[in-house]
Amino acid sequence: MGVIHKIGRRKTAVARVYVSEGTGVITVNKKEFATYFPTATLQYKVMQPMSMTENATNFDVKVNVYGGGSTGQAEAVRMALARAMCEVNVENRGILKPEGLLTRDPRMVERKKFGQKKARKRFQFSKR
Repeated sequence: MGVIHKIGRRKTAVARVYVSEGTGVITVNKKEFATYFPTATLQYKVMQPMSMTENATNFDVKVNVYGGGSTGQAEAVRMALARAMCEVNVENRGILKPEGLLTRDPRMVERKKFGQKKARKRFQFSKR
């Protein structure tokens, strides 16, 4: 099979995933998967494409991820893993596509505008 390389993005996070046949070991930025994503919610998001396609123990995964926060990084890894699972077996696409795991989420943070406190919030107006 060799090594499958895929990229996933979410907000400003970018994840590069390398999937190879193995025993189910996941390393993220040279750390164990459970230590890099400590909360159960983030761990579930990362494992979602593997568990849905029943490949959680069939492949070793090496992940390089940078940018964004922990949630954006977890969702970027999820997208890259979903793309990799589709390349492993074409039938996996029918499982992952209805769940929205193959769709790039286009939402980004809106920029702050000049003369305002944030993107949409204005400075408080005082009458005095």
